[in-house]
Amino acid sequence: MSDIPASATSSGRTSAEILTQPSHWLRAAAAAAAAPGLPRPGERVAVTGCGTSWFMAQAYAALREAAGQGETDAFAASEFPVSRTYDRVVAITRSGTTTEVLDLIGEVRERWEVLAVTATPGAPVVPAADEAVVLDFADEESVVQTRFATSALAFLRAGLERHGRWTATRPVAEAAKDAESTTVSPLPPAALAAEQWTFLGTGWTYGLAQEAALKMREAAGAWTEAYPAMEYRHGPVSVTGPGRVTWIFGEVPAGLAEEVTATGGTLITSEGRDPMADLIRAQRLAVAVAEGRGLDPDRPRNLTRSVILNSARPAFEATARSAERGPGGGAPGYGKGRVGDKAPRGGTDNAQHQVD
Repeated sequence: MSDIPASATSSGRTSAEILTQPSHWLRAAAAAAAAPGLPRPGERVAVTGCGTSWFMAQAYAALREAAGQGETDAFAASEFPVSRTYDRVVAITRSGTTTEVLDLIGEVRERWEVLAVTATPGAPVVPAADEAVVLDFADEESVVQTRFATSALAFLRAGLERHGRWTATRPVAEAAKDAESTTVSPLPPAALAAEQWTFLGTGWTYGLAQEAALKMREAAGAWTEAYPAMEYRHGPVSVTGPGRVTWIFGEVPAGLAEEVTATGGTLITSEGRDPMADLIRAQRLAVAVAEGRGLDPDRPRNLTRSVILNSARPAFEATARSAERGPGGGAPGYGKGRVGDKAPRGGTDNAQHQVD
C-alpha cells in the first residue's frame, strides 16, 4: 500500500499553480468574449502545438466538430500536413518560443490565417501570427504545464460558446465550479497506491486522457498509457489487474466497468464532474505520486520549459532568451503582426526537452 495520504497536498510551485485553475478558467473565458482571430463557424481549422499543447489541441478540435462549427483537425507541429488546405491555424504554445511551432507558422502563414495562444508577451510567436492572444495571467514558473494548458482550452471552449450552446459539454463557468471541488477533494486511495495507470477518453476527452498520462510520466516517471475508451478492449485491457488503475474522463462505455472489475483492476470515473475539472485530480495525483517516490515535481527529469532547436533563426533565439520569465499578472493581451522570412522546418542536435 502507498503511504501517500488521500488528501495529499504539496507546498511546491507546481501544486500551487494547479490549485489556481478555477479562477483562471473564468478569466480565460472572459478574454474570449472580445478576442480577435478565433475560428468562425464554417471555417476549416487546424489546431497545433507540442506536448501538452498538442493534447489541448486535440480536445478543442473534437469539441469544435461536436459543436457543428466546422471541420477541425489537430496535429503535433512537427507532423503537420502542410499540403492540406485550411482557412485558419490555431497554434498553442505556452512559451511562444517552440521551434517546431515557429517553423510551421513560417511555412503556412502566407496561405492561412494564424491565431497564436500563448502565455508570454513579446515571445516570437506573437509577431509571427496574424493574431495573438496572450494569457499571461495563466503563465507558470513550473516546467510541468498545468494551468496554462487548461486555461487555453477554457479560452477556446468559451470561443465556441460565442456562437451558441451545444450539448457536447458544459459552459466554462460550470466547469470552473466543478474544478473548485477537485482542487480540495481527497484523491482516490487506489490511484495513490497503484503501480500502473491507464487513462481513457471519448471524443474531446481523449485529449485529456493523453494529457493526464503525460503529467504522470513527466512529474513522477510513472508507467502510464492513454487510449480512446472504445480501443481499451483491443489490447490495452491486457495490462489491467490488481494494483492497476483505469481512469476514464467523461462517459463510461457500456460494459467497460465490468471488464475492469473482472481483471481485478480499479476503475476511476469523473463522477459527474466536467472532465476538464477531473483533469485537476490527475494533475494532483502526478504531484503526489512524484513526492511519494522521492521526486521533485518542480524539477522533472530531462525537461525544460521550452524546446529551441538549432534550426531556429537567430532572431527567434534572441527573443526566446529574453522571453523566458516568470508568470505575469496582467489582463490578457492581444497582438498582431508577422515576422519576416520563414524559418526552415525540422531540427538538429542539442535540443532541450520541453513541456509546451
